[in-house]
Amino acid sequence: MSTTASTAVEAASDRAGASRRSGTFYRGDPGMWSWVLHRITGVLTFFFLFVHVLDTALVRVSPNAYDEVIETYKSPLINLLEVGLVGAVLFHALNGIRVILVDFWSKGPKYQRVMLWSILAVWALVMIPGTYFMLERTVTELFGGGN
Repeated sequence: MSTTASTAVEAASDRAGASRRSGTFYRGDPGMWSWVLHRITGVLTFFFLFVHVLDTALVRVSPNAYDEVIETYKSPLINLLEVGLVGAVLFHALNGIRVILVDFWSKGPKYQRVMLWSILAVWALVMIPGTYFMLERTVTELFGGGN
């Protein structure tokens, strides 16, 4: 075996040993986590749409059952899940625009990290007041308040 090949094998072995000790080869950077979150939010949105189609189709089968299902959606837990859904859809949309720019804009790869932090800032600027307005009714009903 050549010296170069044996050095490469030893380096790979050292990395493998280090990864076993620390638990992973890749510790992740923001780009990797945005990739993971993009997949997770896409799957969550798909399942929401699937359930939404099913519960909407219920109106044709049994309007009374449909009314009962819709009534369960008025619970505080579902309201909290709705906030999560809006956050997931918003992140997925904003990150999708970033991915398109990285793929189709010649300077996209150069600015991908800046774009990631920008979409996270936009996400926070939209979600903070959005969360307030979405949860205002639920918080008022649970803890009392003006009226």
